[in-house]
Order: sequence, then C-alpha cells, then structure tokens
Amino acid sequence: MPIYRLVYYSRNHVALDVLASELADILAKSRENNIRDEITGALMFNAGCFAQVLEGPLERVEAAFERIQQDERHGEVSLLSLEPIAGRSFPNWAMGFVGASAADVERYASFGAASGFDLSRFDGDELHQLLLELAIEEERAAA
Repeated sequence: MPIYRLVYYSRNHVALDVLASELADILAKSRENNIRDEITGALMFNAGCFAQVLEGPLERVEAAFERIQQDERHGEVSLLSLEPIAGRSFPNWAMGFVGASAADVERYASFGAASGFDLSRFDGDELHQLLLELAIEEERAAA
C-alpha cells in the first residue's frame, strides 16, 4: 500500500489556562487514532502554532487531516504538502511531540508574530525537515 506524507500548520485556538491539558489530550487521542490507522508523524507546538507531519495510507491520512480541520482547537489550518513517499521519516512515532524540551522552548521562543516568524513562509519540505531534525534531537536526548 502506498504511503503518503501530509504536512500542515495551524493556529492555536486553545486558551492558555487549559493549554497543557489540551495538548495532552491532543497527543493521547492522536496516538490512539494513529496506531489504529497506521499513521506515523510528529507534532510541534510553539508560539501559538501547531506544525505537523502525518505519514500513512492516503485515505487514512486524509481522514486524520479532516478531523484536524474540524477540531475547534485548530484555526487557519493550512495544507503545505500531500505527496507519496518512498519511506516514513517517523516510523517509530505514532505521534511524536517535538520541540518541548527546555532548550527547544528557549530556541523557538522568538517564533511569534512580533519576530516576523511566519509558518506560512515554510513549504512542506522545509517544515518536514524542521520536525525531522527536532525528532532526531529528541531521540538522542532520550538515549
């Protein structure tokens, strides 16, 4: 079965006072659904934005993306790429959460509108590469 990669970003619509619990809920539900649907990938949240890579069978990746678009916690959902791939970049991650370490929080603290950082300037390949680099760093730190 062919494997596809979908890359998107969205704006956070979660209130700050419940952000930690909502992120935990997103990750738990994503991991559960993704294991069931044979989807792998990584999610980054920072400065009010979500960035995510989903990899798996086309119809299942599209269904997951549809759920994300309907989720009120995401706004301005923007698809950057959807394409067939030869192999998965995140084969062991039902849904990895990257960029959450103290070093990464500091590293990406300036990724906000005031600094000029704009996820819409990324294309799908650039955002995929950023998440892949963060995932490799997370795996090294965990080892």
